[in-house]
Amino acid sequence: MAKSVKVRKKTARAKRRGSPWELMPTKTWQGAHYFVHYEIESKDWLNVCKTYIKKKYDKKIVSAINKLPDWKVGGKSHYALAAYCEEHHPHLIPDHYVGVFDKWVLGLAEEGAKVVEEKKAEEKAKKNVYVPSIQERIRDQAIEACDAIEEWLDGFIKDKKTFDPKEFDFTSHFAKYKISQAHARKIKSFYEGELEEAILIQKLPTPGEINRCKDEREADQLAQLREAYSHLTKKDAQTWLTALETLHGACNVVIDAAKASRKPRAKKAPSKEKLIAKLKYLERDDKLQLVSVNPLDVIDAKEVWVYNTKTRKLGKYVAADHATLQVKGTTLQFYDEKASIQKTLRKPDETLKEFKKAGKVALRKFLENIKTTDIKLNGRFNTDTIILKCVH
Repeated sequence: MAKSVKVRKKTARAKRRGSPWELMPTKTWQGAHYFVHYEIESKDWLNVCKTYIKKKYDKKIVSAINKLPDWKVGGKSHYALAAYCEEHHPHLIPDHYVGVFDKWVLGLAEEGAKVVEEKKAEEKAKKNVYVPSIQERIRDQAIEACDAIEEWLDGFIKDKKTFDPKEFDFTSHFAKYKISQAHARKIKSFYEGELEEAILIQKLPTPGEINRCKDEREADQLAQLREAYSHLTKKDAQTWLTALETLHGACNVVIDAAKASRKPRAKKAPSKEKLIAKLKYLERDDKLQLVSVNPLDVIDAKEVWVYNTKTRKLGKYVAADHATLQVKGTTLQFYDEKASIQKTLRKPDETLKEFKKAGKVALRKFLENIKTTDIKLNGRFNTDTIILKCVH
């Protein structure tokens, strides 16, 4: 009877503060290996091996090994022990182990180099794989959809009497193959030449007319066309034309439907900077100590106060009902012509100082309190115009 063998279970690794390597016994290689295998985590094996390899070997070897999965480098406890002992306890390494670690590292480097080469080969292969363009895909899909159409048209050749030029259900067929307007255009192009010939044979010239044709090339083409379709009666020719026109008409329905459902491209609203780019105004007047506000504030304002330094006129533009003030070129738009007025200032210095101090309430009747004649504004700005205030 075979004796039962007791399998030693790995003890749970104790969690200790500091490096677990410091607790490793250092009397014998066997004792140290036993401790590393059962008491130190495999992630620590990996760290020790990678740190040692990085210090002792050249960059090419390190780079190759870094391409390998972690289990390849840190999966063996005795290699981790060897790496640790090389730096801290070289006396523990047995004679038969000398050179084993180097051989292992070089083997890893070879494996890593192969991985690098394989990846390069894969990338090169990916680059060499032909990827059809969108137009090619559309063409291939259109050809596939034409198989059933070709079979239907072949019915005319097999039996002209029973062939129905309007029998084919293009609506269902196009829906089945998800025909877009791009596919429909391609399908149309496949049969354009045949449609042109079908139209031409409706009015083929007689042999005498062909003989009288001055252009020899054209006469030859007409003669060949007449010979090619000589077997068709007028009725057959008309049936063939109707079939092709039905096909083209079905394609046009798809194309026109796509056009009708296409949303118009929304026009991008011009920026405020672009709107006021040509607006003429006076930036500052040192004599009157006036500085124009940012002209961008004119856009979408409800009121704009201006002063003309040359004519001494103070004006107020008021936006029309349900609108805001806008600028086009050098002109203000959408202002109320009746409410927008200007007045000449007899004493500009004093009046403008009062204007600067005036609040919202005072500004409501500011122009009314100036005892000069009301003059309509024309919306024009020029290089004498100071933009005093914009109200939003």
